[in-house]
Amino acid sequence: MSTEENIGSEPTIIKKYANRRLYNTGSSTYVTLDDLAVMVKQGEDFIVRDAKTDEDITRSVLTQIIFEEEAKGQNLLPINFLRQLIGFYGDSMQNILPSYLEHSIASFSTQQEKLREQMSSAFGGMDVFKAGEEMAKHNLAMFQQTMQMFNPMSNMTGQTADKKTAKPKSSDEEKSDLSSLKDQLNAMQQQLDAMAKSNKQ
Repeated sequence: MSTEENIGSEPTIIKKYANRRLYNTGSSTYVTLDDLAVMVKQGEDFIVRDAKTDEDITRSVLTQIIFEEEAKGQNLLPINFLRQLIGFYGDSMQNILPSYLEHSIASFSTQQEKLREQMSSAFGGMDVFKAGEEMAKHNLAMFQQTMQMFNPMSNMTGQTADKKTAKPKSSDEEKSDLSSLKDQLNAMQQQLDAMAKSNKQ
């Protein structure tokens, strides 16, 4: 089912049984995690429910799909990103991060076709995929910087090996972190808006 066909339709219900089998109530067939991954890529919406309790377990199943893809060697999620993401569990900023991640990936998904076209025309004979990789690295660096801004104390973890070379913050700098956080976020938002406007041109 294409994305256009799925717009406005009810999500397909997938039932998960105790034996871990997944049943697609729309097609009346048993499916695998790979089948669900294909459905996601095709834009088909679905909800996974526990066959016994009727509990919505979509989140855990989607997470399992990501785990399976990573295990196959896809390596979409960098290790540093995963460490930072884990660090946000239980953090006071945990409730803010999901909406930021959702907005970021939605913006990227919306602009990806234009990005491909722009890179193809701008780089000409250059390796478009290599250029895209460099852009992805740049965007990832910006994203990780933003995550650190959400949690200034995160800079104190995972950097034991760099303690000898890292320049310690002065007391004045530490005190100004929280007061300047809002300005930094506003600046980051302006950069994201500027990138979005540039991609639309």
